[in-house]
Amino acid sequence: MAACAHRLAPLVPVPLEPADRAEALAWTRATTPAHQMAIRFRFKYRDERHRWAGRGTTRVAPPDSLRFDYTGPLGLGAGAAVVVGDSVLWADPKENFNSLVPAVRMLWAAIGVARPPGGDAAVFGRRDRDGEREISIWRFAEGGDTLDYVVTEGSGKVLQVEWRRDGKVAARSETHYEQAMPATARIDFPEVPARLEFTVVAVDTAAVIAPALWRTRR
Repeated sequence: MAACAHRLAPLVPVPLEPADRAEALAWTRATTPAHQMAIRFRFKYRDERHRWAGRGTTRVAPPDSLRFDYTGPLGLGAGAAVVVGDSVLWADPKENFNSLVPAVRMLWAAIGVARPPGGDAAVFGRRDRDGEREISIWRFAEGGDTLDYVVTEGSGKVLQVEWRRDGKVAARSETHYEQAMPATARIDFPEVPARLEFTVVAVDTAAVIAPALWRTRR
């Protein structure tokens, strides 16, 4: 965790030019699943005081709804939350979810979904090529918040995301793909410092999500 406490270098150290908002919106839509799915995962969380591991399921209903369930060893520390867009609709218990996932957009990023820029957000972008690798960069800046998305595609695909609040790095994530689906992800919170890691166990692309799951934990 010592590495997480150090000041991070910028994820995007190069200048970016203003980009077309419609193109940015099309890109974010392309990262959103086309149909409902359930992603089953194992997770590890650690900060300076706690170490916690367990398993869970993320259910996604496009275009903007997510149900996140988690439980620790032997069913201890279980909880759930529903996210709509960039907001938590409810969480039970709220304190546990907020500690585990303090940044909703980074949770979306961990499963490979980029949230669209807000209506007042400034949009910047850039594309580069490094040998066989193609790199796409998007930046959405609104108020004191800046989100940088970097997609690297070559022999594999990696999505890196950095969230800065008032100039400080609040969170940074890295998601690795296998066969076009997220396989592993890591979110670092350098100010805490803390780290949350996910390993995907299975993806059910034919999942049916019961309506009651959006309203209550049980």
